Amino acid sequence: MDKTQLAAAFAEYFDKHMDEILSDLGEIIAIESIADENSDVRPFGEGSAKALAWGEAKLKSLGMTTKNFDNYAVRGDFNTDGEPVLGILAHLDTVPVSSNWSYSPFELTRKDGVLYGRGTIDDKGPATAVLWAVKAIRDMGLPMKNFRVIFGGNEENGCTDMEYYESCEKFPPMVFTPDGSFPVLNCEKGMVHMTFSAPFKDSEIVSVDAGMAINAIPDRCTVAYKDGTSSVTEGHSAHGSRPENGDNAVTKFLSGYVGNNALLLGLKKLFPHGEFDGTTCGLGFEDSVSGKMTCALTVLKTKEDRLCGGIDIRFPIDRSYDEISTIIKDAVCGIGFEIDTCEGMEPHYVDENSDFVQALLRVYERVKGEKGSCIAEGGITYVHNTPGAVAFGAEFPWENNNMHGDDEHISMDTFRLNLNMYANAITELCLID
Repeated sequence: MDKTQLAAAFAEYFDKHMDEILSDLGEIIAIESIADENSDVRPFGEGSAKALAWGEAKLKSLGMTTKNFDNYAVRGDFNTDGEPVLGILAHLDTVPVSSNWSYSPFELTRKDGVLYGRGTIDDKGPATAVLWAVKAIRDMGLPMKNFRVIFGGNEENGCTDMEYYESCEKFPPMVFTPDGSFPVLNCEKGMVHMTFSAPFKDSEIVSVDAGMAINAIPDRCTVAYKDGTSSVTEGHSAHGSRPENGDNAVTKFLSGYVGNNALLLGLKKLFPHGEFDGTTCGLGFEDSVSGKMTCALTVLKTKEDRLCGGIDIRFPIDRSYDEISTIIKDAVCGIGFEIDTCEGMEPHYVDENSDFVQALLRVYERVKGEKGSCIAEGGITYVHNTPGAVAFGAEFPWENNNMHGDDEHISMDTFRLNLNMYANAITELCLID
């Protein structure tokens, strides 16, 4: 059959097996795989290990040759002959959850054509779609060059899982991850994650508590006062790279702060509520390829008589980590804080004219029925440090799936497109004519 007929066959297959597919998704959503590097279960805690065990069992059930890399990652090869020509990389760990979900975060909920649960869009839903793409290819008996599926257990906490994996086994020559956006995400901004602190004494405030992860916009800021009262500033969570999609509870609290604490007043000045690009900090850069940068104060907590904070920055590809980190360090130190940690990544870019990228764009056009083009985003995908690799899905740029936020979700329409995109992409790149 030709590729159009094959695409139709895949669509029919997934519609027929949707109940089974959603059952698998429900299984992995139920595993609380928030990586914990301080756990006695090494290297990333019991939840991460359970998720990887689930992934390896599913890969084995598909007839793939599997290997576990000391619970950093697992992988499966489709064939036993020949080196894999393609790698598909997804992660099975998630960010933490708050208490503000409308649904159980670790239970798959289907309502009004939408699937809710932690990981439905990042990255358990896409990982399940990849598994079923492989199953469809296997069940149809299609002749394939060898390809590899890789699942990791620590993407959300710095991708040390892939550092370990690469020390054991090299990536195939072509790699894509369902950890970004369609059509093809070939340009990723650079990142700076910085933490800072200073001694904190205040005549009114006892404690401040806001933010769970440096890469998530905080949805709540709780302040306790010496008179025994407390206040809660409510916001709306979002991915740290997309602060415009949320309502930052930290900067919202600071915007209304009328006390005389120099540290809080300094932060209020540097991070105006509703400013997303760091202009006031001396940043605010943009370029024609990657667009505007983002800068968000995402963590603010009192710990052991210190006020501690965290900042998430995504910067354009024409800037460097050294330049951006120097500017933000100077701004924060200038209001009385000390820098505790500062780390990040340079931007990632793959030529849109490469054969690999063009093949994925053909798949997008065939499945979606519209012409696709390359896009740039601030989110750091799983292949940010992998030369020549790109993100292919799992969401669309116009969607807000509450990634890293409350009520994370994926629509059934998008999930169905994931299934078809990945089956067609694998065959586009690996089918033996």
